[in-house]
Amino acid sequence: MPSVSNIAAQTLQRRILDGQYPAGAALPGQRELAENLGISRASLREAISMLEALGLLRSFPGKGVFVTAGSKLSASDLPAGPSAMPPDAIFQMRFVIEPANASLAARARSAEGLDALRECMSEMQKALGANDLVTAADCDLRFHLALAELSGNPALAAITQQFQAQLAYSLRLPFADRSHIWHPADEHNVILAAVAAGNAAAARKAMQQHLRSAAGRVGIRFTQP
Repeated sequence: MPSVSNIAAQTLQRRILDGQYPAGAALPGQRELAENLGISRASLREAISMLEALGLLRSFPGKGVFVTAGSKLSASDLPAGPSAMPPDAIFQMRFVIEPANASLAARARSAEGLDALRECMSEMQKALGANDLVTAADCDLRFHLALAELSGNPALAAITQQFQAQLAYSLRLPFADRSHIWHPADEHNVILAAVAAGNAAAARKAMQQHLRSAAGRVGIRFTQP
């Protein structure tokens, strides 16, 4: 079930796409907007953070939150992530854990696990077709969490879950590059094909390439372990 902040992000995204909040416009003040949406200011701030990571909004201290209409972010403009963890550190951590998840998932694959991955991909592609980046990013997260579960290693699955907030943040960032919003889905399908075929080496390689490409789309550079 979507969280309150996720539903609020959906609503704000829809208002941006519908032109209610046009490019360059400032959002109403947080008190007014929270009351309008019927949510707490804490939930509103979380929703705004989601849309900032997706490149739809940008906050300017002392000035407000402005609609960017998906203008491409540079690495120096990336919004702060959870716990102020640097984006390159998150991607470096993912490069250690997620190729292992994919490799083990290919070895321990099950019909149920593969169906869960395929469902994530179907919903993600549908969301992308509708330009619904909030849902697409959520499906992206579910895909990566499902891979961790399919690995069969409870320790890796627990670590992946523990850093879910940081993972979700890093997954949203590449969608700010509007010219390549389908690339995450295309890369997921390569990973899924390798997992379904039981090819552990190919699954590991595909995940590594996915992480390098995702980071590169927003100018993030990290030292590969």
